[in-house]
Amino acid sequence: MTKDIHLCGLGNALVDIEFQLSDSEFDSLNLQRGTMTLVDSLDQNILIKQMEHHTPHRSSGGSAANTIIAFGQFGGKAGYKAVLGDDDMGRFYASEFTDLGIHLDAELVPDTHTGKCLVLITPDAERTMLTALGVNGNFGVEHIVESTIARSEWLYVEGYKFTESSGRAAIMESIMLAKKYGTKIAVSFSDTFIVNFFREGLEEALTYADLIFCNLTEGAAYTGLEDSDEVFGVLTKQFANVCLTMGKSGSRVHWNGTAFEIPSYPTTPIDTTGAGDMYAAGFLYGITHGYSPDVAGRLGSLAASKIVSQFGARLKESPEAIRDEILLNV
Repeated sequence: MTKDIHLCGLGNALVDIEFQLSDSEFDSLNLQRGTMTLVDSLDQNILIKQMEHHTPHRSSGGSAANTIIAFGQFGGKAGYKAVLGDDDMGRFYASEFTDLGIHLDAELVPDTHTGKCLVLITPDAERTMLTALGVNGNFGVEHIVESTIARSEWLYVEGYKFTESSGRAAIMESIMLAKKYGTKIAVSFSDTFIVNFFREGLEEALTYADLIFCNLTEGAAYTGLEDSDEVFGVLTKQFANVCLTMGKSGSRVHWNGTAFEIPSYPTTPIDTTGAGDMYAAGFLYGITHGYSPDVAGRLGSLAASKIVSQFGARLKESPEAIRDEILLNV
């Protein structure tokens, strides 16, 4: 089958609802700053109701979806697999992907609710997320579309899908299909929450990974080490190709036996939502379009610096201009 999709993502379909809070407002909620927590819809709606005096920003999201959207905006041919509730949020989500020209396999499941992620952004640029998975909790093997994986050069899997047993089974089915059709596999750790509580499922998928993405905190949790050199060393011995992001310290890439140091780009962080997702989008765009890993890493690094300097996980600056700033100067 013709590989006419560069990158296919598999992840949760979540409508991101973002609020900017003062420190005192956030502290009054008694939440742990900078974490992602799974909550039920009732608790999430109560919190959203408390925010009604703020103006929210709404966009289609989910970790892998953020990567796929940015990849498409850079000019890549992208696809995404998820499920949506047959509700206003689900139709909003699907319409955004249609407008962006991204191939979306997403059934509108009757009598269910689309997942939502409440994102609370504080003045230190941290984002605290409370996620109600909604219909994503029902995502299973039956929702996998074999032909889409067969058409894709790469399959990109987000770690958050390991929180449900049905999602874990769907991931493994997708990975087996990827192997069948010669589709390369990239896995994102997504969060220390996944490493600490869903490690078994993550490790099962990592066995087949051609490329992993993680930040230093996630890498430290996975390896049990803290020093970035030691973390990177363990990861590169275990996995064929590695992207380790380290915030303002840049990133490190190990690709086919060669290590690259990728610089960070000057920025003033105001919202770290989607930084890792954006890095993955830039890197994967680079390597799927014939650029070297260090060039791909620089595109990922520049894109991540742009996304943390604004609110929301969707680039406000021209994605093509960001892409060309790196790629036209190679």
